[in-house]
Amino acid sequence: MYGVCGCCGALRPRYKRLVDNIFPEDPEDGLVKANMEKLTFYALSAPEKLDRIGAYLSERLSRDVARHRYGYVCIAMEALDQLLMACHCQSINLFVESFLKMVRKLLESDKPSLQILGTNSFVKFANIEEDTPSYHRSYDFFVSRFSEMCHSGYEDPDIRTKIRMAGIKGLQGVVRKTVNDELQANIWDPQHMDKIVPSLLFNLQSGERTESRSPSPLQASEKEKESPVELTERCFRELLGRAAYGNIKNAVTPVLMHLDNHSLWEGKTFAVRCFKIIMYSIQSQHSHLVIQQLLGHLDANSKNSATVRAGIVEVLLEAAAIAASGSVGPTVLEVFNTLLRQLRLSVDYELTGSYDGSTNIGTKIIKAHEERQLQEAVIRTIGSFANTLPTYQRSEVMLFIMGKIPVPGIHLTLPSSDSGPEGTRMIQVMLLKSLVQVTAGFQTTNMLTALPSSFLEPLLSFSLTEDPEVRLLVLQILLSLIDRHDNRPKFANMSSISDISVLKLKVDKCSRQDNLFMKKHGQQLYRHIYLGCKEESSGREHYEALFALLGLLSVELANEEVVVDLIRLALALQDLALSTDEALPVYNRCAVHALVAAYLNLICQLTTVPAFCQHIHEVIEVRQKESPYLLPEAVFVDSPKLHSSLDKVEGSVLFLQSKITESLGGSGYNTERLATPYVPQYTEEDRLSKRKSIGETISLQVEVESRNSPEKEERTPAEEITFETLKNAIVDSVGMEEQERERRRQVVEKFQKAPFEEIAAHCGARATQLQSKLNQIFEITIRPPPSPSGTISSGYGQSQSRSVPIYEMKFPDLCVY
Repeated sequence: MYGVCGCCGALRPRYKRLVDNIFPEDPEDGLVKANMEKLTFYALSAPEKLDRIGAYLSERLSRDVARHRYGYVCIAMEALDQLLMACHCQSINLFVESFLKMVRKLLESDKPSLQILGTNSFVKFANIEEDTPSYHRSYDFFVSRFSEMCHSGYEDPDIRTKIRMAGIKGLQGVVRKTVNDELQANIWDPQHMDKIVPSLLFNLQSGERTESRSPSPLQASEKEKESPVELTERCFRELLGRAAYGNIKNAVTPVLMHLDNHSLWEGKTFAVRCFKIIMYSIQSQHSHLVIQQLLGHLDANSKNSATVRAGIVEVLLEAAAIAASGSVGPTVLEVFNTLLRQLRLSVDYELTGSYDGSTNIGTKIIKAHEERQLQEAVIRTIGSFANTLPTYQRSEVMLFIMGKIPVPGIHLTLPSSDSGPEGTRMIQVMLLKSLVQVTAGFQTTNMLTALPSSFLEPLLSFSLTEDPEVRLLVLQILLSLIDRHDNRPKFANMSSISDISVLKLKVDKCSRQDNLFMKKHGQQLYRHIYLGCKEESSGREHYEALFALLGLLSVELANEEVVVDLIRLALALQDLALSTDEALPVYNRCAVHALVAAYLNLICQLTTVPAFCQHIHEVIEVRQKESPYLLPEAVFVDSPKLHSSLDKVEGSVLFLQSKITESLGGSGYNTERLATPYVPQYTEEDRLSKRKSIGETISLQVEVESRNSPEKEERTPAEEITFETLKNAIVDSVGMEEQERERRRQVVEKFQKAPFEEIAAHCGARATQLQSKLNQIFEITIRPPPSPSGTISSGYGQSQSRSVPIYEMKFPDLCVY
């Protein structure tokens, strides 16, 4: 009987005998290396047998798993691994099918050790570069199983960690094996990404919680190499680094969904960390795709809680800073449009108290402080985006934001909100704060292009409003735009120091573009500075900002003409503070006096005219002794020392226009202009200030027209505007509108119903009339002097010039070049 068995054994195929010989009698002895070398040599010599070897090994492994002979299972997998590493031939595809079948068998097992063993074998296989593509191989099972392992809830924490790490390594192997193989099912499809990405994020988040328990240094050093968080992050970075342009969306969408489903936007920290990994891992030219997805997600969550929206905005803020090198993308204005829309919605939500404008039971109650935090985050993000843009794009963004700010009485480009006037005011404040962020650090060499009229005029119109917060924001924006040499911090403290060299001001020669800018817009700026000082609601911050503005104009944009105008403006402000007609509070009058003293002290030292400096310093010294409440050191402090009455401010404590004109005249300054007091020109913009009624505005316009007219001496006094006059004007305008509407209707009806010949005759007559006029004009313009072509006699014996076209005139040879 034993002979028969031996005979049957000898009749078995050689590959089976070689496979059987690698298994020892005792599995603890491990793989029989000598016999393994024989099997490997046989597989390399007869590659066509490789698939049969794999099938037989698979059969043995399945039998050993079923019989719980795990030692032989490990030996079989080791043999498979060695055969895989050794054989890179054309027939390996068939062998791989058997190999993957065995790995699948191990992964389906309940034993953690077998799952980890199968994963390790799969990872080794994933690192092999195959020579021939595979048309029929599928990895769907492995994606699902490895993702499931990443979420393992095994009781023992150490084993649970090992299973999760095995799952992460397995996903990494699947990505490496499939991402560059065009014949494989696309790993970037949503069905796969929706499993892979959340699995990685789950382990990244779990690792953060584990690390927060702060293990001891010894434990940390032992587990440093096995940290699941580091492995997860490395795998996530590798996945994103391989993403092409068309795959970014599929990779980022599951991240957004995961953060939504687990309410991770509110904590901000984990969401920011995820997107930092994303932004640093993808190719820089694809950064704008992530930004666009975040913006779209922000819009989709526009009715979610303020904390969720604030979390998305914070992530946008971090992402924008990282994407600076790769630019925000082609739709720059769309980015700002989305952020401004969120700002407006937040203001509406804060004022109405609900997301749908109603206060029904069941609607979410909005917390005002959370909306404020969101608004601040949006404004910071707008500034962060703006800092990534070149100068020309930043100018476009400034114009874009300015076009969104509602100006009362002029235009309302934002939709009318349900929150009424208070909502409009808040939107103005928020958008101006956004402009402050955008203009921070703005540098330009040409002020005319950086500050066009379409931007500067609406901006200056806000400096006339009653709201002190709005006026202060406008001043901050102007300071950022004019300051090109970082001089603004040096004007932060208003004082009358005797030597301004300690300020270390950077002064450059005024360029031609700067001169043109001041010629075009200088009077506007002076006027708004003057009117800003007149406002009763102006406080310390306003006067300090106005002083900084005067100082920056003197340092950045001043030529001799501008210096003269600024000195005239300062003297006009002194007259304003002395005037009793304006009814300014005592503090405001003292503040204007102090502002004038500080500015004249600055400008006299910048002009370096000794007589001018001497007069200014003499007045300041007198004030220090007799009237310290007229100097900035006493006014612009936390507890200002003011005088009860300013009626006796006169004589030696005042700056005298005559002495200043005399001192500057000797240095070549325009004394005639200096001697002319500055008077601000009132324009239509003043209706944004304190004009309460339309009658007041119209009477002011009539007065301004009569004052500016060259024939004002000959004109009769302006007609008094009364209620009857306004009523008649409105009735007349309505009648004229009706006549114009009727005329247009008749013209349209004529062209719709009249016969073609009549319309053609009408148009022909108009064309003939036009042609005759043109002929008359040409006849006048081409009639030359009579000398080259001579004269002709008229029928009455008089000499008359003959009209000859230029191209027919005969010129002497000396006149022809």
